[in-house]
Amino acid sequence: MTAFNLTRYDIHSKEIWRNASVPHLYELALKYEKGSAISDTGALMVYSGEKTGRSPQDKRVVRNPESENNIDWGPVNIDLDERTFMINRERARDYLNTCDRIFVVDAYAGWDPKYRLKVRVICTRAYHALFMQNMLIMPTAEELAAFGEPDYVIYNGGSFPANRFTSKMTSKTSIDVNLELGEIVILGTEYAGEMKKGVFSIMNYLMPLQDVLPMHCSANLSESGDVSVFFGLSGTGKTTLSADPKRKLIGDDEHCWTNEGVFNIEGGCYAKAINLDPENEPDIFNAIRFGTVLENLVYDQDTREVDYGDSSITENTRASYPIHYINNVQIPCVAGIPKNIIFLTADAFGVLPPVSKLTPEQASYHFISGYTAKVAGTEMGVTEPQATFSACFGAAFMMWHPNRYASLLAQKMHENHTNAWLVNTGWTGGSYGTGSRIKLKYTRAIIDAIHSHGLDQVDYAEEPHFGFQIPLSCPGVPSELLVPKNTWENVVNFDATMQKLVRLFKENFKKYESGVDPEIIAAGPR
Repeated sequence: MTAFNLTRYDIHSKEIWRNASVPHLYELALKYEKGSAISDTGALMVYSGEKTGRSPQDKRVVRNPESENNIDWGPVNIDLDERTFMINRERARDYLNTCDRIFVVDAYAGWDPKYRLKVRVICTRAYHALFMQNMLIMPTAEELAAFGEPDYVIYNGGSFPANRFTSKMTSKTSIDVNLELGEIVILGTEYAGEMKKGVFSIMNYLMPLQDVLPMHCSANLSESGDVSVFFGLSGTGKTTLSADPKRKLIGDDEHCWTNEGVFNIEGGCYAKAINLDPENEPDIFNAIRFGTVLENLVYDQDTREVDYGDSSITENTRASYPIHYINNVQIPCVAGIPKNIIFLTADAFGVLPPVSKLTPEQASYHFISGYTAKVAGTEMGVTEPQATFSACFGAAFMMWHPNRYASLLAQKMHENHTNAWLVNTGWTGGSYGTGSRIKLKYTRAIIDAIHSHGLDQVDYAEEPHFGFQIPLSCPGVPSELLVPKNTWENVVNFDATMQKLVRLFKENFKKYESGVDPEIIAAGPR
């Protein structure tokens, strides 16, 4: 325990652990936190309590004259008045003062020193401290001694509920962001991901003010330094395809694109662990060792072997570990200008090509759309694929109107001659139930061809509905797969399904059109 106090925040606990060592955090978690245990590979297994995922409907942003004209107010960014924020902050502080021990994490968000934020996390659980020490970038002893005052403070009083009778509270959970005060207050949820995504939301607000594009994406680079970024919603293969043995991983989730290049916001990875398989995801599987947090997983009480296929607690099982637990990684997590942007979609309608090349304006349109499709049968009564759209592939964390991010993307693509590709990891030869999933080996061959310039000199055809360019040949991929219409037995059904997807895209985009540049709107489907 270091000599450190929080009196400046009116917190007076006698036992304060600042940037505690991993063994100390293990000891305290095992001693005081119900459900904590050590796995057979040395990871700390924890239980987050009632909430096993984020609560986006409970996120609030303080409406302040300095920033209110920049915020895209609505169901993602719900406004909160300053007085209610102060009530919730007082509630969190009062709770923290009742706790026997407090944990403080002082660390950085952003590997590029020019843009990084100093973040202070104040929490009550050793598990939360270890999680954030994994997810942020830990300072050296010299940096910690000179850390000074943080740019942002997170008060995590998540074990204590919000008062649902307080104005603007709709449940006992509330995650409140005050950009002007540089503070986040968490009440009523012990799910650690709220802290991580709170920091990402802040970066999503601050970075565009400096002409920097924040991105919910993974990124890797070749030995020669060529950078690719991968966007994709859950189930599209983002983690699998960016973990490439021929390329170094820059990061798996959150990055920024500056005038100099890209940098990872985080110091670690927060990987989904449901059905984790050492053959398909060896990097993640091998990272689960001493220092890793395993969240809400089921294990054998005697052997402490984890059952990654057991979703009885939640489908959202997670592993948090420092990024250097991955062998083939770029440290520091900073690299050059992206050469390729790869949008991943699992099109369960089976009408999008396995690979298409996009113009910067088309890339911005698909960036705003953030499309994938869920398969039928995941919910009662669902008998056909369901389109899913998430603006900028991370709508829950975007503070500005999506056009701000899309315009930055198009600008940077034009300035740097960056290529954009739409890669369908979903179905071919028909929709889900009729067609088949595109084989992973073909998708990997497509990604390899993009990186090796194997698609530079081939012939292309224009897709008539979306207008993007389809390569007519690709090394390692049967040419008949590249044009979806050729893989369907019933051409009439293909045309009808394509028209349906076009309508879904256009209908989804209507809610953004009033704030979107005309050239981006014109790049949408016809």
